Amino acid sequence: MSEEHKGSRWGRWLVIGVLVAAGWGIVRGGGHDTAASSSPSASATAGGAAAIPSGAPSAGAPSAAPSKPSGRYDPADYAAPVRQYAAEAGVDPQLLMAILYNESYKPHDPDLERAWQRNKPDASFGIANMHRAAFDDTKPGRPFASRQWEELPDDRNLAIQAAAWHLHDLSGQLPARPSAPLNKNELLALGYNAGAGNMLAFARGVKIGPQAQSYLDRLHDNWTKSGEAVK
Repeated sequence: MSEEHKGSRWGRWLVIGVLVAAGWGIVRGGGHDTAASSSPSASATAGGAAAIPSGAPSAGAPSAAPSKPSGRYDPADYAAPVRQYAAEAGVDPQLLMAILYNESYKPHDPDLERAWQRNKPDASFGIANMHRAAFDDTKPGRPFASRQWEELPDDRNLAIQAAAWHLHDLSGQLPARPSAPLNKNELLALGYNAGAGNMLAFARGVKIGPQAQSYLDRLHDNWTKSGEAVK
């Protein structure tokens, strides 16, 4: 879930990264909806964007072990839990993987994420960039109901599982026959990024704004490699 425009965000990440690195040097002697809003009334449209097919979820997989961050991050390394949790939630694994790619724009290190969150309390957590309210709204009655939002930076499998069920919940809100020239996966991705209210507006045919269009364009760019990753 994008939080703000990327340009200024990367500058702040760099500053926070320097501060955290300095802190580690001192302490250790060396040494991570209510989504961001996109205005549905802005002038940009999704016209001309390549259509994304609405795929079926893959078959179930054995239970994935907890996955802790280890420095390098490539969404494709998490293909197994993506397939597992997409099947568990009944969503398209290619869509879930593409969202992980969309949300990989910032460093997903637990210490950096927490440093950023101290500076911006409404920041998102985990490799799927989920906000606290979205996580808390999604978890009741789910296999991770006893887990806490604060755990997302440290458990990437939990972040993927929560994102899968959030997409499931968004899917349940879509009309059977949207008026928009967007398919189900595109609308769900916009819902993940911009919130359910904007998703429903887009489904009624309201033009999407530039921020939502940028998210959709990145989804299209990431679509093919996401499909390859979850085969």
